[in-house]
Amino acid sequence: MLPTGLQETRFLVIGGGITGLAFASRLEERDCLICEAEAELGGYCRTVVRDGFIWDYSGHFFHFRKPEIERELVARMGPERVRRIERDARIHYRGRLLDFPFQRNIDQLPHDEFLECLGDLFQRPTAPPGNFREMLYAKFGRGISEKFLVPYNEKLYATDLARLDVDAMGRFFPHAEAEDIVRGLGGGKSRAERGASYNATFTYPKGGAIEYVAALAHGLRPEQILIEERVISIDLEQKVARTSRRNIRFEYLLSSMPFPRLLELCGVPYPAGIFGHNQVLVFNLGFDSKGPPGVHWIYYPERELIFYRVGFYDNIFGTPRMSLYVEIGYPSNVHIDANEVQAALARVLDDLRKVQVLGPQRLVAEHHVVLDPAYVHITRASQASVTELKALLALRGVYSAGRYGSWTYCSIEDNIVEAWELADRFNTLARLRRS
Repeated sequence: MLPTGLQETRFLVIGGGITGLAFASRLEERDCLICEAEAELGGYCRTVVRDGFIWDYSGHFFHFRKPEIERELVARMGPERVRRIERDARIHYRGRLLDFPFQRNIDQLPHDEFLECLGDLFQRPTAPPGNFREMLYAKFGRGISEKFLVPYNEKLYATDLARLDVDAMGRFFPHAEAEDIVRGLGGGKSRAERGASYNATFTYPKGGAIEYVAALAHGLRPEQILIEERVISIDLEQKVARTSRRNIRFEYLLSSMPFPRLLELCGVPYPAGIFGHNQVLVFNLGFDSKGPPGVHWIYYPERELIFYRVGFYDNIFGTPRMSLYVEIGYPSNVHIDANEVQAALARVLDDLRKVQVLGPQRLVAEHHVVLDPAYVHITRASQASVTELKALLALRGVYSAGRYGSWTYCSIEDNIVEAWELADRFNTLARLRRS
């Protein structure tokens, strides 16, 4: 029996982040509602403005491979609003800063460690790797793996890397064959050549990542967007979603919420423990004067340091006060309460002094947020389960997309591409019906 007081829509979108907005704004049919649980759109791409500082929930920088997407979004914002940055990323290693990625710049290590890494490149395990950790040793040898790749990624994922799939990071992992590494060693390389990877260039709006969110929402009517309206159950048989305020009958549903949460709302069982992930505690910190110039972010593999990455908004915006984001990985089962946040902040400030990011500057503004989930733990079992269960949901007109909806590792642009492709399929079907 259907609930009373139904509101009807052809397309229901759960989540007003990048994926949901990209899908809804691309649809040619306007019979579409967006349910966003929070008080504003954006998901993890929300922006905080405080005491003259502009911060995102974390470092969200846009790396476009498809120029047509970049052109369209920039046109909606206005080209004068967007900065194009040649990335300057470094790795902190034993008190010095190396160029990123580590494996392409081992000639910047102390001479004995350089020779160690170079020798290990040609004494790598020959057995096919069965997990992410084994892949690192098989690709790069013991030296490179143990000096940077293993400790850094263990801090980031907050898990044993042997639990992750060989291709857990897909195209985003800066692979390099041993021969290519050796060929690229020595002087004469530009910073661009030393730092070659998928995100060597990025764009960033003057008002923070929320400007990209607004660009994606361009053209949507206010009445299509239901703010602070969390979906609490989905009846697949009746095609009815129950929210905190109403019941909505849909023909098609697109969700970008974490995939296991969607399964729970739909009453679809899945194997316990199959969808692992970490949490990330992000501190946004504003100081009264400038810090290190030029660099955009620094990776920290050292296990004794609490953070794995520190980014410098002031060096992107060109502002006179140091403005940082600081990221700390936690296992999913750790409860990050107010006491933990305060203890972590004290340690962050202490560690920033140890690595000489922070000197006489005084902290004048602070914001923090817990991203949960943050990085998903991709395994062969999780990938197989996502493929199977997404196909099952699609038979009911329910689609799951985006980084968390597909339980994968992808860029912001990839979310837009996936959402636009799905919307275009519906646009084509609508045109065929009209013809």
